[in-house]
Formats: sequence, C-alpha cells, structure tokens
Amino acid sequence: MKKIISCFTFSLLSCILFAQKDSSGTSKLNGLFKRANSIFSSGRSSSGSLTTAEISSGLKEALTIGAQKSADKLSATDGFLKDAAVKILLPAEVSKAESKMRMLGMGKLVDNTILSLNRAAEDASRSAAPIFIEAIKMITLQNALQILQGPDTAATFYLREATTPQLMAAFAPIIEAALNKVNATKYWKDFFSAYNTVAFSTVDTDINSYVTGKALNGIFYYVAEEEKNIRTNPAERVSDILKKVFSK
Repeated sequence: MKKIISCFTFSLLSCILFAQKDSSGTSKLNGLFKRANSIFSSGRSSSGSLTTAEISSGLKEALTIGAQKSADKLSATDGFLKDAAVKILLPAEVSKAESKMRMLGMGKLVDNTILSLNRAAEDASRSAAPIFIEAIKMITLQNALQILQGPDTAATFYLREATTPQLMAAFAPIIEAALNKVNATKYWKDFFSAYNTVAFSTVDTDINSYVTGKALNGIFYYVAEEEKNIRTNPAERVSDILKKVFSK
C-alpha cells in the first residue's frame, strides 16, 4: 500500500514539475485532479457521507409514509367533503349556474351531487396507498441529490410528474366503482339534465375522469404536506434512514 501511495505521489509531483515547464501542463494537471477526484468520490453524493442510494431510499420512504397517511386521512368520512383544501366542487364550467339552480328549487340536487362526488373520492382513497406505494417503488431517482436539496415538496412533484398517467389508469376503475356505489353517476346525470335546461349551452363532462383527477389532486396535496413535515420537523423522521438523509 505504501508503494502505491509513493508511486501516486511521485507521479503527481512529476506532473507539477512538468506543468511549470510547459504552459499546456496546467490543463493536463487540472484533468488529473478531476480524474482523481472522480475516483475518490465514486458512489458518494456531495451531501457528506450520503450515497445516492441512501438518498433515494430516504426519499422513497418519505413518499411512502406520505401516501399512507394521506390515504388514511382522506378515506375517513368527510375526509374530502369537509376539508376546504381538497373538497371536490362542481366543474368550473357549471359552477356559475349553481346559484340559479338553487333559486329554481334544485338546491337538494346540487348538494346530493357534490356529496356523492366527495363520498366516491373518500371511498376510493381506501385503495389508494398500495397503488401509490407500487408507483414509488418503480421510480428511478437518478437525480436524488437534486431532489433532496430542492424545495420542500420536490420529491412529491417528481412523483407526480413521473407517475400520474399510471396512477390515473390504476385509480380510474376504483373511482368508477365508488361512484356507482354511492349513486354519484345517477346524481351526476340528474344534475346535468337539470342544468342543461337552464344553461345557454350543454355540457358533457366525464364524471369518472373528473373525480379521478380531483381525488389524485387531494392525495398529492397531502403527500406534499407530509414531505414538508419530514423535511422540517425532526420528530417526523421515524426511521434511521429518514434521520440520516433529512438531517443533512
């Protein structure tokens, strides 16, 4: 080992002496230092002693915890309905007619429609966590360090960008079953039949796609909140890997 170190030292000194005699030696010497640094830093991130694998593991665990807590919170009765941050309202294109419909004595129909949409999302959220967790396992966080050093919701944003199409496809049939279970489809049809009699133009909105998107928005909202908690509150780091990664 001493011989190897001696050889390396001799080679390095030789490069320095050569650089003093040859103006082109500066770029050569810089290249040598970069190569040596690459060798010694291989497998390590710039966050102290953390490896990229450790950062990736910590971020995935944080997202998994966020997904589980979010699903538990939103699947409770009134988890969507009585939470202003995620409550599912009528589509923007018909919300302007809501007051008019209430004035015409259709307030109960409006309320039942909104209630059924939120109940469907709450019911479907019971099955959301496993879908999210499988999606989290599959993502490759090649830019793990950048995500770790990014904003407080950087990992959630990455998950959303990387998995939304797959999550929409997996969640849609669950939402459809939940909509039928709480008669949301019937209320939706009745609502739009009534709406189209007082509106200037008819609206054909896909209820399944609408509620699926809103339900996923709600879940992502609370996944982001949980990520912020883990990043900023040491008490939320419930495992060794979370403590190691997020204490940096």
